[in-house]
Amino acid sequence: MPIFALSEESVFPPPRLATREGLLAIGGDLSAHRLLRAYRQGIFPWYSDDEPILWWSPDPRLVLYPVEFHLSRSLEKIIRRGDFSVTMDRAFERVIRECGRVRRETGEGTWIVAEMVEAYCGLHRAGFAHSVEVWQAEDLVGGLYGVSLGRCFFGESMFTRVSNASKVGLAALVGFLKAGGFGLIDCQVTTGHLQRMGAREIPRKVYLKELERLLQDPTIEGRWEMPVDLLTTRVPGSRFTVGKR
Repeated sequence: MPIFALSEESVFPPPRLATREGLLAIGGDLSAHRLLRAYRQGIFPWYSDDEPILWWSPDPRLVLYPVEFHLSRSLEKIIRRGDFSVTMDRAFERVIRECGRVRRETGEGTWIVAEMVEAYCGLHRAGFAHSVEVWQAEDLVGGLYGVSLGRCFFGESMFTRVSNASKVGLAALVGFLKAGGFGLIDCQVTTGHLQRMGAREIPRKVYLKELERLLQDPTIEGRWEMPVDLLTTRVPGSRFTVGKR
């Protein structure tokens, strides 16, 4: 399959024309208009600092249905113990920068380059990108961020500084999305970590049909708030708290 070169116009080729690895197009920009159009078509940017902007639509696609999230007994115990507090949209820029920093520190490399940080912070200010922050006292020890359109959440990255912090953040996000009637978390790229928590691969054509259906619902724009009783109702006896910051 050819790799398409994008023009200044925010138009993408059909995802079915992506290469076997999922690469669809190259170039363009990270304007809010182009990014949102890409997500609506099942396409996302992913590239390194020394590369041009690369646009992907892999097949199969890793997704997590909120109703299929696996909350393990060990994670239940951690939540019940009350070691963490969780907020939403209180420290978006800190979360995205920590996601990139942790990957660099562990030698994994990162696609969260400076222009990506700027672009997604812009989406956050516009009310489309959201973060989950996990705290221990005043320390930000874990978190994740992504984009929301319709009733679909497109996960971008997560980080942890303390064991299990990102898992607690994901559990909180899943609870929030279930309460809001969300049908799908797009995990984009397959990882064993997410599969163990309930994510699974589906064919791209199935993903695109489900995405089209979920995008019919209105987008919940603006700042998100974490309900105080979100995880305590899921894990009876929990001392899990929501921070006021």
